[in-house]
Amino acid sequence: MDQKDERWFDKYHPYLVMVLIALFAGGIGGMLGYHGAMHEKVSQERLCAINLTSSDGAIVVGIFEDVKRSMVHIESSRTNISGIKHPFPINGTGSGFVIEFNGSRYILTNEHVITEADDLRVTLFDGTRVEAELLGSDPMTDIAVIRAELPDYIPPLTLGDSDRILPGQLAIAIGNPYALDNTITLGIISGLDRTITTESGYTVHGVIQTDAAINPGNSGGPLLNARGEVIGINSAIMPFAEGIGFAIPINTAKNVSSEIIKHGKVIRPWIGITGVDLTPELAKMAGVDLDGGVLIVDVFEGGPADEAGLRGSGSHLGEENFEPGDIIIGFDGKQIRTMDELINAILQHEVGDEVEIVYIRDGTRMKADVRLMERPGGI
Repeated sequence: MDQKDERWFDKYHPYLVMVLIALFAGGIGGMLGYHGAMHEKVSQERLCAINLTSSDGAIVVGIFEDVKRSMVHIESSRTNISGIKHPFPINGTGSGFVIEFNGSRYILTNEHVITEADDLRVTLFDGTRVEAELLGSDPMTDIAVIRAELPDYIPPLTLGDSDRILPGQLAIAIGNPYALDNTITLGIISGLDRTITTESGYTVHGVIQTDAAINPGNSGGPLLNARGEVIGINSAIMPFAEGIGFAIPINTAKNVSSEIIKHGKVIRPWIGITGVDLTPELAKMAGVDLDGGVLIVDVFEGGPADEAGLRGSGSHLGEENFEPGDIIIGFDGKQIRTMDELINAILQHEVGDEVEIVYIRDGTRMKADVRLMERPGGI
């Protein structure tokens, strides 16, 4: 190094050190930035729900443009003959959307949209009307599958994973409320694992709560996330409560719809009883010291419980000479405190499984082996 070079080095040495430090720090920062970007990518949907800007609005517009071709307007009619001398048709309306299963396209909707329908018609996004037929329905989950001849230009929607959603994430509801085709409303996931009662009287667990407006006619339409994936089926609103809507999780719909498409119905195990939660009042009437259980009200003749020797109540609840039936307190090694717990325990099994039921009869603890049968239709 000559004298000139030494003078240059002495002059710029401090700056070279700073540059090297900056490059080193930048490398570390780059690595941290990479991990931060990955975290940001994972959190993007949640941030979108919290920080709705004009660009987020563009995202929603884009999603709507992508999915609107897969939306359908469902019209149903049934004949009302109860107590009427001259029967007349009752028309219903709702929403649905196209899905794909094993290379074929179907329409997914709510069971209560098509219940008891004699005739089904589907209107596509471009106004085309086609006849449709009910492939099968499941009142226990309020899900139905419709089959129709769909043009090739109608794509299926992408189904997401409802087990991965979180409160606060963006929620987009699309449907046909009050016959206003392709109406879109925006909100967030307000809560998870809610419980609702369907119009058929069944209890559905694990339901999604959203504040995206769901109105009559929205039923059967999709609830979407910020990627345009279906995370639920818009199903119900809470009467007289603003901003509280419910959707059946899409993971539930996947399982149920695949059963319907393959078998025309959902095959579920069944023990053949009707029962009620054992309340303190019922426990007192039955003369038992229990803080939970299922009191058997009726046993279906020829059903699994009947064949295993279980008994229902000998008289109606509340009657002075009330004779309590057996009280189920255990199922397949699990403690049973409510009817919901019993149903959930049964649904963990398959038709043909043999399970042990623990019950109380006349104050005595007893056991019975029960072989589960297929749940009959209409029960």
